[in-house]
Amino acid sequence: VQLQASGGGLVQAGGSLRLSCAASGGAFSTYVMGWFRQAPGKEREFVAAIRWSGGSTYYADSVKGRFTISGDSAKNMLYLQIDSLKPEDTAVYYCAANPRALLSRFPSGYDYWGQGTQVTVSS
Repeated sequence: VQLQASGGGLVQAGGSLRLSCAASGGAFSTYVMGWFRQAPGKEREFVAAIRWSGGSTYYADSVKGRFTISGDSAKNMLYLQIDSLKPEDTAVYYCAANPRALLSRFPSGYDYWGQGTQVTVSS
């Protein structure tokens, strides 16, 4: 399984970004796909996850209402729409895949990781 994240960048507070993650090499229809982020000096934290079968979504409380996770199973693409960006959203964002179809908010619950894409929000 390979995951390739993209779409990060430098944006002003209040702006928006759409992160993408291209997945290949797996039967993703049964997976749970997730987004995590890691700010300098902090642990990697859960942002959002989606069950590709059924489309159920889950969010960290800190991003509810501003972040939207979605997926295109036909294209094996995962997305994270980020609106109303805040400086505290600055981090490297990682996409991840869990083949066991179990929701996990912990990095240890995901077997496969993309390389990360940097999001920097200026105030």
